Amino acid sequence: MITSSAWTEHLECHSLSDDQPEPADEHHELQPVEEPVKAARALYKFEGQAESRELTVEAGDELNILKEEAGDGWSLVRVSSGEIGLLPQTYYTCTTSFLSAPLAVHGRNEPPISTITPQAYFQHQSKPLSIVPQDTGEWTNPLPSFRQSLLRGKTLNRFSGFVTSGAEEWVLEGYVDPVTPSSSSSHQRISTEDSINDDNRLSRLGLGEADRHYVDAGPAWQSKVPKFRVLVHSPSKRTSGLSGAYTMYSVTSLFSSATDESYDPYIPPISPARITVQRRFSHFIVLHTSLTRRLPGIALPPLPEKQYAGRFSADFVEARRGELERYIGCIVKHPVARYAEVVTSFLGCENDADWKRIMPQLLSMPAAGPSFFAHVFHPAFNVDLDDATEVIDRFSRHTLAVGKSTQSLRNVFGRIREVRLEMSKAERLLSYSLLSLITSTPLSSTPPGINEDPGDTPQQRNGLLNEEGAWCWREGCQDCLKLTKAMQKTSDGLQIVADLYDDHARRTQLATHDTFKSVAHPYQLYEGIVETHQSTVSRYKDALKSGKSNDEMAARCETVLNTTMAEMDTYHDQKVENFSTITREYLDGEIHFYEQVLHKLKAARRTFDAPRFDELSRSPRQPSRYERDLEAPKLNPPPLPQPCPHVYDSASTMRPVNTAIHKGIGALLGKSQPGRKGSLLGRMWAE
Repeated sequence: MITSSAWTEHLECHSLSDDQPEPADEHHELQPVEEPVKAARALYKFEGQAESRELTVEAGDELNILKEEAGDGWSLVRVSSGEIGLLPQTYYTCTTSFLSAPLAVHGRNEPPISTITPQAYFQHQSKPLSIVPQDTGEWTNPLPSFRQSLLRGKTLNRFSGFVTSGAEEWVLEGYVDPVTPSSSSSHQRISTEDSINDDNRLSRLGLGEADRHYVDAGPAWQSKVPKFRVLVHSPSKRTSGLSGAYTMYSVTSLFSSATDESYDPYIPPISPARITVQRRFSHFIVLHTSLTRRLPGIALPPLPEKQYAGRFSADFVEARRGELERYIGCIVKHPVARYAEVVTSFLGCENDADWKRIMPQLLSMPAAGPSFFAHVFHPAFNVDLDDATEVIDRFSRHTLAVGKSTQSLRNVFGRIREVRLEMSKAERLLSYSLLSLITSTPLSSTPPGINEDPGDTPQQRNGLLNEEGAWCWREGCQDCLKLTKAMQKTSDGLQIVADLYDDHARRTQLATHDTFKSVAHPYQLYEGIVETHQSTVSRYKDALKSGKSNDEMAARCETVLNTTMAEMDTYHDQKVENFSTITREYLDGEIHFYEQVLHKLKAARRTFDAPRFDELSRSPRQPSRYERDLEAPKLNPPPLPQPCPHVYDSASTMRPVNTAIHKGIGALLGKSQPGRKGSLLGRMWAE
C-alpha cells in the first residue's frame, strides 16, 4: 500500500521514540539537520487504517507535524494524545506561519519560533508596525490575508477545479520535468510565429509529442490530428466465466482522406479508411478514467452512468449505444483529446489480447497534474488581464443561460412527442370511425343496442350492405362498390399514417430528444474551467502587484489562462457545430416524416381518380384487416420511452460524489456565480 511504503521509508531514517538520546557529538554542522516540529490543525475529518499506521483525526484537532514529506503525499504527525502516525498532507494546515510568513515581504525581522502570538510579537518590536505604501497608490494590509497566512497561498476549497486539475500547484510552485536534466521547468513561452508554424511543430513530433499541447492566437487549441468520425454499433450479448454476461459494442473509426482540391465528379468517391474494435462498457470507463488523469486542464464530457437492472433489454442497449457514441464523438471532436495516447489505443488496438495488456498500463499512468500545464506552449504575452476578467464573466452567464434554455427545450420537446402520440391515436380513431361507417359495424365505444335483436337477419339482408359488401341497400350497385372500396383504402392509409406518427415519436424524435443531452448543462461541464480561470486571474493580479512582481508566477498564470480560454474557444466551436447538427437532423427527420405521410395521403387520394376508381368495381370488396379491431380498438399505446437522464440532471438518482461534495463546499464558501453574492468566508478566501 502507499501508506505502508511511506511508513517504511520513515522507519529507515527516523525513530518514533520520544526518548531517543541526544547525540554526544555537539558539532551540529556534521549532523543532519533535524526538521523542526510544526504546529498545525486538521482541516477535515480523516479515518485512517490502523494496520497502515494511519491516524484518525477530527476537523479542528491540534497536530504536530514531525515530518512534512514522509513520502507519497503523506506526513508524519503527532496528535494531542501523543499517538504518532501518517496523515495526508491535504488534510491539515500549518498554523505557525500565521504571522511570520508575511513579515518577510516587508523585510522586517521575524520573531522567534516560540513567539507566535500577536501580543508577544508586538512586545518584541521596538517600533510600532507601519503601513507600507505601494507604487500603485494602493495601501497594503499589514496583516496577512486568510489565504496567504493560514493556507500558505493555497485555496481553501480543495475540491475546486483549480486544485484538482493541478493548476494551483503549477501556479505556486511550477513543475520540474523528472526526465529533463535541467533543473528548470520544461515549460516555455514560444513566439507567435513558432506557434502557428506547422513545419516548426512537426519538427518536434516524436516520443511524448502526444503530451505536448499548443495554443495559437485566439487563444485556441492547435489540432495535430484531422477530424474523424466514430460509430458505436452492433451491440451483442456475451458471457464470460469471470465477469458473467455483458454487452459488447463495435466501435468503428472513419478516416476520410478526400479534400476539396482532390474532388473529381467523374471519379467515384473513395470509401473512408476504417478501423473497428470491440469494446464493452468497462473499457469506456478505462478510457474516461485515463483521460481525466492525463488531461486535467480540459473539459471532458461525463461518462454515462452504470446500469445494474435491465441492462440487457433492447431499449436500454440501444439507449446505451447512442450515449456511448455521443460520448466518444465528443472526445474525438476535442482538438487535444483526440490525439491523446489513451484515445489512439482505445480506437486503434484491434487485437483483444494486446488491448487487455495495455489497459493496466493506461490505468497505472500517473495523474498529469501540473505537468499538463508545463507542456502547454503558447504565444508570449498574449493575455490581457482586463479581457481575461471580463471574458469569464460573459462565458459564465452565457453557459448558465444556455443550460437553462436547453432544459426548457428538452421539456417542450418531450411534450411535442406526447402530442405526436396523441396525433397517432387521433388518426387511428379516425380510421376506425371511417371503417365503422362503411361496414355498418359499431365501435366498442358506440352505445349498445344496434344489431343486437336476435330476430334481425344478417347485415346483407337488412339493407346495410349488399351481397358484394358495398355500402348500399341496392344489390349490384357499382357506384357504391367503388366508393366503399376507395374509402376502405383511405381508412387503411390512415392506419399507416397513425403508425408513422407513433414510430416518429418513439424512434426519430427520441433520438433527437436524447441528443439534447450533449448540449445540456454546459456550465456544469465547464465549471472546473471557470473556477480555474477565476482563481488564476486572482493569482495573476497578485503576481503583477507593484513592489512584489513575480515574473515566473505571472508567466505560469498566463499558461493557465491560455488553457482556459482555449477551452472556451473549443466550447464556442462545438456549440455552433452541435446545435447546427441537432437542428439540421431534426429538420431532416421532420421532412422525411411528413414526406412519408404525404406519400400515403396522396396514394389514398389517387384511389378516387380514374382509371383506378373505375377499376374498383371489378371484384367484390374484401374485409379490411382492421375490421377485427372495431370491437376492441387499439387506442391505448404503451408509454413513450424517455431518454436516460443526464449525469447532471436533478432527476438523476446517481450523481458523482465529487459533484455533490463540490456543491456543498460551494454553498459553504458562497461560490461565485453570476447574480449571486459570496459568503463572508468566501470573501476572506478570495482576499
